[in-house]
Amino acid sequence: MGLFYTKKGDKGRSHIGKKTVSKIRLEVEALGQLDELNSMIGVLKSLPTGRAGQKISRDLQKILHQIQENLFIIQANIANVMMGNEFKAPYFGADKTEKAEKIIDKIEAELKPVRGFIISGTNNTSAWLDFMRAKSRNVERAVLKINKINSFPEIKSYLNRLSSLLFALARWEARGKKEKNPKYK
Repeated sequence: MGLFYTKKGDKGRSHIGKKTVSKIRLEVEALGQLDELNSMIGVLKSLPTGRAGQKISRDLQKILHQIQENLFIIQANIANVMMGNEFKAPYFGADKTEKAEKIIDKIEAELKPVRGFIISGTNNTSAWLDFMRAKSRNVERAVLKINKINSFPEIKSYLNRLSSLLFALARWEARGKKEKNPKYK
């Protein structure tokens, strides 16, 4: 055994801090969903091409990095709830949602309104953002299943707004290109 495996989870239990919990607990599922979304964001940040064959913009990289930071704070809060509030989790305030809303509002002010559904894949970056938008909805549902999360309205609001932010960013990255709507035929 080394640093990369411990064999402690071989029987369906996770070791988080000093506690051992079932891997099928709602909190563990939510932590896994958050981790997956965070990793997907990392993939997009690392891709060599973005809009018009260029590396993704520094602005988008900064926004994505802040989303990752926010997801880690949410994970810490969920882990703390699961562990019976044994440690002081980082504060997650309403300012996180407000910042997301400001970015969305700025994009909405510059783009035409979107009518109907969009077929993803206009370009690499917008496709990844659409993929992460869909994943963020899974994350939100997984977190909402945790009864004790009701004490974190700021986290619930942020996760609800996150899919809108990722949608707006996808439309921004596809700007200037003709995005297609499904024809349902």
